Order: sequence, then structure tokens, then C-alpha cells
Amino acid sequence: MITVKDIASTIEAFAPRELQENYDNSGLQVGNPDMIVSAALLCLDVTEDILAEAIERHCNLIISHHPLLFGGIKQITGRTATQRIVINALRSNIAIYAAHTNLDAAWEGVSYEIAHTLKLFNLRVLVPNPKVPDKGLGVVGDIAPVPKMEFLRKVKEAFGVKALRFSAQSPQLVIRKVAVCGGAGASFIRQALSAGADAYVTGDVKYHDFTTYGLDLLIADMGHYESELCAQRIFSRIIREAFPDLVVYFAEAERNPIQII
Repeated sequence: MITVKDIASTIEAFAPRELQENYDNSGLQVGNPDMIVSAALLCLDVTEDILAEAIERHCNLIISHHPLLFGGIKQITGRTATQRIVINALRSNIAIYAAHTNLDAAWEGVSYEIAHTLKLFNLRVLVPNPKVPDKGLGVVGDIAPVPKMEFLRKVKEAFGVKALRFSAQSPQLVIRKVAVCGGAGASFIRQALSAGADAYVTGDVKYHDFTTYGLDLLIADMGHYESELCAQRIFSRIIREAFPDLVVYFAEAERNPIQII
């Protein structure tokens, strides 16, 4: 019999909790750690639709990348979506677990998944963790020389990006070294520059990030959602390797909260 605690311990062996940033809240969000798991649903964000899918598919564990409980809750009245999810998860005996920046910082974590998809090699950590220098946020690696626009099209197609934002003024013609960071990685542009990257792929890049650094390297904003959806694949591999008989689903109700017209 596999418990919530068993699955949490397995994920945390891959992505130790001590790797998470100090603002984060990874770990068990809702539920009993000793509950036996019948099936698990994997997602990026826990929404009311995701919870409804878990109920419909008889999953009593939801594993998400983004924590449901992030900024803290002072009351449970059902007025917000987060409060309603907590109430209905407890009523339905569904546990909710999250691995966020610890999964980002893990060896073979989110940024490595992006790097592998882009076929980067000679990989190393972009921003080492002070406590564990061989792990950290972001990855930098080499790529077979590719023209700039071809590289951008590859990013767009590989991650299903509907509108790829990039620094139009960047002078690079051929890309040979690439830095990547899943999620909101704009604060690491300087580290990408220091690492000698020709291009930096991440999400949540601001206008002034483009104007400040766009002449120094190619910046590509693939979107926060698109850059971290791969967390589901990582969770799936971890769980299937340790518990091959456990039923695991990718959430079909997963939707990008940002749409483009």
C-alpha cells in the first residue's frame, strides 16, 4: 500500500525541500500524509476544475508544481477559489502536494527538462544553490550552431508557444550557447550573460529587461506556463519508477490562465 507520505518522500529524494527558495511553500498542502493513495493526478496549478477532475477520475492525491497555499490563508469561508479548493478537497478526502522551487533547483529538474528538449549539452547550473553548489536554478549549455530565427522557431514549436516574445534588437546571428530557466527567470539575465550565453530562454520578462539587455544577448520569453508544464513529466517519471503499479494521470483540465487573441 502506497501512502501520501511515501510519494512525498520519493519526490523529495529527487528534489529535497531544502532546495526551495525561502519564500516558497513546497510540500503537503492539504490532507493526511498517512492516507493510502488510490491514484494521482499531476498538474501545474491546482484549480477548481483540476479538483473536479480528480474527483471524477477517483484520484485522491493531486501533485502540482505551483503550491496551492502560497501566501497564507487567514480564514476558510469559501469566498476565494483557494479556500473552496481546500474545503472541497478535505470533504472529498483528497490530498494536495506541491514541489515548486525545489523541483526547479533539482538536478534533472525543470530547467534541465527544457535544456534536454532543446538538445543542449555540456550542461551546468546557471545559479548554484549556496548550500548545494551542484544544484540550483537555471541551466546553461551548448547547442549545435543554429541561426537565431531558426532557434526561436524551435523554441516556439517545441513548447507550444503561441506568441514568442524576443529581443528584436539582439545582434546575434548564430546561437551556440544557451541559458534557460523555467518560470519567472528574468532576474537571472545577468548570470546568463556572465555564463557567456548567446541566448536566454525563460518566462515573465519585462519590457525594460528587453531594452536593458537586448543588445547583449538574445532574450526569449516563452511564457511562465509553457516553461513549467514539463513538471508533469518529471513527476510522472519519479512516481512510475518508484511505484510502477500506481495509477497516474496527467490533468486534462490543465489550462493556461493567459490567453492570446
